[in-house]
Amino acid sequence: MTAPPPIAPPRATTATRKAPRSDFAALTGVIREAGLLDRRRGHYAVTISVTLLVFAAGCVGFVLLGDSWWQLGTAVFFAVMSTQLAFLGHDAGHRQILGSGRANDRLGRVFAGLVGISYGWWMGKHTRHHANPNHEDEDPDLDIPILAFTRGQARDRAGFVRWTAKHQAALFFPLLLLEGLSLHWTSVQAVWRGDMKARRLEAVLLAAHIVGYLVAVFLVLSPPVAIAFIAVHQGLFGVYMGCSFAPGHKGMPTYTDGTAPDFLRKQVLSSRNTGGGVWVDHALGGLNHQIEHHLFPSMPRANLRRARPLVRRFCEQRGIEYAECGLVSTYRHVLRHLHEVGAPLRAQDAGK
Repeated sequence: MTAPPPIAPPRATTATRKAPRSDFAALTGVIREAGLLDRRRGHYAVTISVTLLVFAAGCVGFVLLGDSWWQLGTAVFFAVMSTQLAFLGHDAGHRQILGSGRANDRLGRVFAGLVGISYGWWMGKHTRHHANPNHEDEDPDLDIPILAFTRGQARDRAGFVRWTAKHQAALFFPLLLLEGLSLHWTSVQAVWRGDMKARRLEAVLLAAHIVGYLVAVFLVLSPPVAIAFIAVHQGLFGVYMGCSFAPGHKGMPTYTDGTAPDFLRKQVLSSRNTGGGVWVDHALGGLNHQIEHHLFPSMPRANLRRARPLVRRFCEQRGIEYAECGLVSTYRHVLRHLHEVGAPLRAQDAGK
């Protein structure tokens, strides 16, 4: 394996000292020179083709298997495929696949339609997240009423959501079983309100997915098997999606407008990488390289692993903490953080 090229430290000019964002400009130069921002059309052509072929084969197998309880195994398969299709929609939304924004949006809507979520709603939400990761007021991924990610959020919880926040570490994975249905329902609400561009197209794609999905399931399966199939498919889809996105930021430092650092440090310090081999890259859709992805959202997924040593060395040279741990340790950090945030609520109730 060829060693990554050395990174020359920037000159200590007055401009550099006054404007930390020049650190990001220096890192961008290194990444661009390594060719890591170039499109990977061949890679995506193969990935998309294989994913769609496997998905189509699963649809054929679903019909051929017919009304059988073995279809619960097929439901597990479709939970995995739905998430893999969502990863491709995520890549398209970040302009990783094709050259133009319009072409990527068209592709992203196709994948979102296959999954059954609103591409326009997700794009708006995800763009705000990337602009302000772990910002206590601006990051929509911290605005989940049933959970609390900061002590301040925990103090504001009341009633049932106070109880869930109090026990959120134990409830985290069970609650993810509802995440798939939540994505579908929120998409329907967003399309109904018209909170996105191309509302009519979004409505047609979402309606086609819902009608086609339910007709196929209840046409092939008897009602008891169909209901069980939907429960397994949507439940595991939610768990898989949640387990892919949560490790990147949950349990990392949060900030407000008054404490926000410069762009590079904001993205690095609020993110966590998950270590592992290429299989982890595929299983988590490249989101295990969360730091590199947040610094360079348009970087093709296949280049993130190559960018990692360059970014890590750059951060080490500037004394910027670069967080990374193994897959199991990542979830331990998430659960430990949720448990600690809920601790004051438990202490208050114990003292009553």
